[in-house]
Amino acid sequence: MAKPVSKATTSLFQNLKRYLKKPWEITGPCASPEYRSALPMATEYRPECPATTKVKPVVPTSNPETVYDIKYFVRDQRRNRPPIQRTVLKKSDVVNLMKEKQSFDVTQFPIPYLTAKVEEDDNAYGGGYETGFK
Repeated sequence: MAKPVSKATTSLFQNLKRYLKKPWEITGPCASPEYRSALPMATEYRPECPATTKVKPVVPTSNPETVYDIKYFVRDQRRNRPPIQRTVLKKSDVVNLMKEKQSFDVTQFPIPYLTAKVEEDDNAYGGGYETGFK
């Protein structure tokens, strides 16, 4: 008994839909039989979920021995150097080194470039600078 009642109510609503229209469907551009709604249905603009893939991804595999290692620190030659040896001097060591130190001799220094005295001409016109031509 419930089925015929539900069928009757749905058919009644469908008949009412046929005769009762929205006001913009009675007049205006929507009333034309050639009018097509600009809003697409969900199945038209997104037929499948973006998370689903059409083709399964191919993951390349190879032997680890044949793969070139692109890491920089493996090829860095500066890391192959021996560690720097540092000596820590204590105050007693420094005092002993200062006692052993000799003073510098004059012969250890290079010979200066100028070996002769430069004489200034104080009687020159303008004190040695040219101020103008006469």
